[in-house]
Amino acid sequence: MDNAAFAKVAAVDPVWTAICDAAHDMARGEPILASLLHATILSQPRLENALSYHLARMLATTEAPAILIRQTLEEALLADPEIGNAARADIVAVYERDPACRSHLDPFLWFKGFHALQTHRVAHWLLTHGRRGMALFLQSRSSAIYGVDIHPAARIGRGIFIDHATGVVIGETAVVEDGVSMLHGVTLGGTGKETGDRHPKIRRGVLIGAGAKILGNIEVGARAKVASGSVVLQAVPAGCTVAGVPAKVVGCVDCEEPALEMNQGI
Repeated sequence: MDNAAFAKVAAVDPVWTAICDAAHDMARGEPILASLLHATILSQPRLENALSYHLARMLATTEAPAILIRQTLEEALLADPEIGNAARADIVAVYERDPACRSHLDPFLWFKGFHALQTHRVAHWLLTHGRRGMALFLQSRSSAIYGVDIHPAARIGRGIFIDHATGVVIGETAVVEDGVSMLHGVTLGGTGKETGDRHPKIRRGVLIGAGAKILGNIEVGARAKVASGSVVLQAVPAGCTVAGVPAKVVGCVDCEEPALEMNQGI
């Protein structure tokens, strides 16, 4: 790619450009990873192609090989450009909020919260297009590989950061709006065997601490903060901090965007 073509790509897709730049640097510094980086990123024309390759390689089984999984992923990514756009927003969210993240390449290659979320986005598309079996297959594989169990029907916005991610469970009728941050061990679950709309609604910009359990068809208002280890059984007002078992309001958030600040103090 000549300089003019590269500049054009960089202007159109700065996230993909940043990933490719970091991949070039890593390949020079870690020759043992050069083949992985070339196959996954440097030989791919777009982020969507790289994402389908990378996820398919991890999600494949003997009976469902990577080449067929990739075809399914690419079908969804091509049919719904919002999946790729949301992936870009998620990468930026991780890069901006996680002090352990050094480049846009890090979440793409290594962070299972990002991988599980993108797998869910495809599974959700499959479910809404009548392919329930394949959607559940991806959910099952994601749970087994990444330790993150997100029902394909759950509705999740963009710019989501799931830090560490192990043990995260998001139920069938849950809603997670844009800009939410959550840590490992979070559950957005039901309260028993009730049917219908039975899972939490997490509004924009909420921060959910590690191990928090939010149960039932309740709303956590925009820019609220849920302290680590809390069990939330009642609605949380916007802009409030809740803590405890069961959780109670302990004050107002100490910043305008807690999900961006990632300050878990109460």
